[in-house]
Amino acid sequence: MASSSIAVRELPLFPLPEVVLFPSRPLPLHIFEYRYRIMMNTILENDRRFGVLSIDPSTGEIAEYGCCAEILHFQRLPDDRMKMLTFGKQRFRLLEYVREKPYRVGLVEWIEDKPATEDLNPIATEVEELLRDVVRLSAKLTSQKIELPDDLPNSPTELSYWVASNLYGVASEQQALLEMQNTLERLQREQDILSSTRNHLAARTALKDALDD
Repeated sequence: MASSSIAVRELPLFPLPEVVLFPSRPLPLHIFEYRYRIMMNTILENDRRFGVLSIDPSTGEIAEYGCCAEILHFQRLPDDRMKMLTFGKQRFRLLEYVREKPYRVGLVEWIEDKPATEDLNPIATEVEELLRDVVRLSAKLTSQKIELPDDLPNSPTELSYWVASNLYGVASEQQALLEMQNTLERLQREQDILSSTRNHLAARTALKDALDD
């Protein structure tokens, strides 16, 4: 996943409450705080990359693992505010802060999943089937049209990132999935989460059907 031969580098850092970015996933941003306007203007003059780190709102603690983001598009608004679309690249571990003003800059090292020692396609297929069950049951329960995109990732690793990024309201779980460096373990955890969610939704759907009869 690493797009640079440099294993360690300095990276401007953008901590965000309960936001966990994953590789190959989009992240739209509205930049309005003065220090981050400075940061983004500086980044736009260089390689358009910065690090996204999740903040735990209950403790204020900033995560040590994050994901590098690249600015794809941006629009300047009044007062030098910006709207931008960013895209997750490689994951990193924060080694130390180089400075904290006017914005944080850290020394980071890139991290990747360890090479798989077995075929991951069977469990990836199971995770995708569970995902489709969850979407189908959610649509039935809410009487809404909910569909998965046609271009779900084919790669087990990319699929694991896609599933993790679409778990809503569980930032701590997402952070744990981001920090894992084993695709199989990440898929197994997602399998557990989706299986539990499917069983819960199935029970609620069965109860709804019984009440509707």
